[in-house]
Amino acid sequence: MFALPGSAAEPASDIDHAFSRLYNFDFPGAYATLHKRIATDPEDPLGYAVLSSGYLFSELDRLSILESEFFSDDKRIAEKKKLKPDPLVRAQIIKAINDAQTRAQLRLAANPEDQDALFAMCISTGVLTDYTALIEKKQISSLSLVKKSAAYAQRLLKLNPQFYDAYLTTGMTEYVIGSLPFFVRWFVKVENINGNKEQGMKTVEIVARKGHFLKPFAKILLAMAHLREKQPRAAEVLLAELVNDYPENPLFKKELAQLTVTIQSGRPLGE
Repeated sequence: MFALPGSAAEPASDIDHAFSRLYNFDFPGAYATLHKRIATDPEDPLGYAVLSSGYLFSELDRLSILESEFFSDDKRIAEKKKLKPDPLVRAQIIKAINDAQTRAQLRLAANPEDQDALFAMCISTGVLTDYTALIEKKQISSLSLVKKSAAYAQRLLKLNPQFYDAYLTTGMTEYVIGSLPFFVRWFVKVENINGNKEQGMKTVEIVARKGHFLKPFAKILLAMAHLREKQPRAAEVLLAELVNDYPENPLFKKELAQLTVTIQSGRPLGE
């Protein structure tokens, strides 16, 4: 929810390079690029927001949370089995989030229509949401953060409906709310979100087609959603595209190989 802007104000740059390194799971390369950007423009919230997502991605990978088996099994998501998060990485994530949000709020105070500041808030809040839900296992507490992140994305899309990366937040919020049990969904109200899983997937598909920085991430989330919905062929297509675009990423190759074997064997998913 994991999970940055496609605005005209942000041309192909070091942010593009940082995301390319992240999607290839070259975390040191991504960090080096982002630290250089931050040193050049320390008041820009964008670099810090991307840095927080990089730290989160590396920790999710270390804890094997990015594997499809985790996301396709609700019991593994919800179970209270203790993970062993790295306290140093947690501190780095929280600091990067605070650095991003402090600077973004200063820019929004001066200009409430600052699109990159709104997106930095959306991204950093999403990172905190994912850390809270997936690593700290505080799913209920994370729902208030889901609402906050969706609110920033909706503000941004009202200003610029073509800021396609922001649809990832609204689409995943729609899907997540739609996946909640009815008695939980009754108490979780997010403005302009109906809790329709199919609509959520369609919205994320917009990012997979038209997004910029988050286009690959949208494909990752769509592949996971297709696996959850027992649509392995659709997931296989997306994973093949990710393997082609990010050949250095070992997880994409592993997931594609496992899924292809499952499909060819005719076994149901999850067996």
